[in-house]
Amino acid sequence: MKTADLYIRVSTDEQADKGYSQRSQEDVLRRYCELNNITVRKVIYEDHSAKTFIRPEWNKLLADLKKHKGKTNLLLFTKWDRFSRNASDAYYMISVLKKLGIEPVAIEQPLDTSVPENKMMLAVYLTAPEIENDRRGLNTFYGIRQAKKEGRWMGVAPIGYKNKAHENGKKYIAINEPDASLMKWAFETLAEGFYAAGQVLIAAREKGLVCSKNNFLTALRNPCYMGKIRLAAFKNEAACFVPGLHEPIISEALFYKVQDVMDGRVRQSGKQIYVPEMLPLRGFLKCPKCTRLLTGSATKGRNQYFHYYHCSSSCGTRFRAELVNDSFVAELQKYKLRRPMGAIYCRVVHDQFHNMTRATIDHRRRLVTAVTEQNNRMSKARELLLLNDIDGDDYKIIKKDCEDRIIRLEAELREIAEKPVINIDLDEIVNKAVLTFENIDSIYVKADIAKKREIIGSMFPEKIVFDGKEHRTGKLNEAMALSHLINRKLQGKKNGAKSMKFDLPHEG
Repeated sequence: MKTADLYIRVSTDEQADKGYSQRSQEDVLRRYCELNNITVRKVIYEDHSAKTFIRPEWNKLLADLKKHKGKTNLLLFTKWDRFSRNASDAYYMISVLKKLGIEPVAIEQPLDTSVPENKMMLAVYLTAPEIENDRRGLNTFYGIRQAKKEGRWMGVAPIGYKNKAHENGKKYIAINEPDASLMKWAFETLAEGFYAAGQVLIAAREKGLVCSKNNFLTALRNPCYMGKIRLAAFKNEAACFVPGLHEPIISEALFYKVQDVMDGRVRQSGKQIYVPEMLPLRGFLKCPKCTRLLTGSATKGRNQYFHYYHCSSSCGTRFRAELVNDSFVAELQKYKLRRPMGAIYCRVVHDQFHNMTRATIDHRRRLVTAVTEQNNRMSKARELLLLNDIDGDDYKIIKKDCEDRIIRLEAELREIAEKPVINIDLDEIVNKAVLTFENIDSIYVKADIAKKREIIGSMFPEKIVFDGKEHRTGKLNEAMALSHLINRKLQGKKNGAKSMKFDLPHEG
């Protein structure tokens, strides 16, 4: 009497679409065994695709067959597509089973494999399901690609969006708060170039964003947030972005700024979000000996911790944190706006504000010129190609580079055109700024660690060097440089002078 194992397989889509069921397959196989006097050793139930043999239950069965070699003669299943939907894998697995002394048999498509001509029929049985799978996959691929061309998002909605459906059943993605606002904040913060993506994620999580690091980094690369759908290259179609039907969360210009930051085209200052309260200057100080950045740490004393700024190299630079922090507060006092100078500061700010419109026009003119230059560059490359001075591959590289730059420049142009007319109470803002500059040192002392670092970063775009006694600063923020210049140029004038002339840089 022969002994058989019954292999029963369904996949979720087959069970739903075609009505295959494990119970019906088992019933057919058991009746076949009864009629042919075959003993059933065990029944294996599989709920997995047959595209490959990487299936949980199949792997267990194969291991069991190798362990108990000779205890089973047959492996029974209803049809060959229950066994495999990949012809090359199926032939290999058939040879493995035969080496174990097991004959695979499809009871509804019986074949005597010892007859050479029947191998042709076996090829038909194995290839037909594979062709069906390939056709189904190709139809799905074309359908998804066409939907993307029409601007529809396919798949699970990214962070900040949620999947929804219209009454007619068509699916779409809609903005999901508060995640959308948090992702917008993340893009805006990262675009400033102050913080690394990991640091921005930590701060976003503190605000309530639930997201893994990999998903966050993937999201920052996703054009969905600027209202575009990424369409991959296929055959003769180049990869491109197509306008999406969903509402964007950020502008195109902001998206490309973030890509520049992540690709290293924008230099990051390396500031950190979270640092100990006693080390607000960590990451802003440069070693006076070897020019490396000073780090900071705490040393445990007998009764308390002592904080130090120190260099990570062997130069030995090391300063007490209290000394460095107090010296920095003294440095801030140099940039306090003297009270009599507030009116002059207000006047200068008003002049600069009224020049903003002209600056915007000049910026737009520069962008238009840059777009024209890229178009001329493409035209020149095309001429060189026609003259055989460059080959087709070089032309494609130049063309792609120009097109990428034009896309970014045009995004900036659109952002300028979409900016609303500025309508603010300038006097209130300037008066508040004057009050801040008049008390910058006390505001800094009272601020928390995050605010202190924000003040440092906004005032000093470049690193600060502490030589053991005082701080040497590089480039200043324009607003602080203006207050410092006013202090130096005007504080020595006699009281009562009525002249409104002042020695300050201005735009003609």
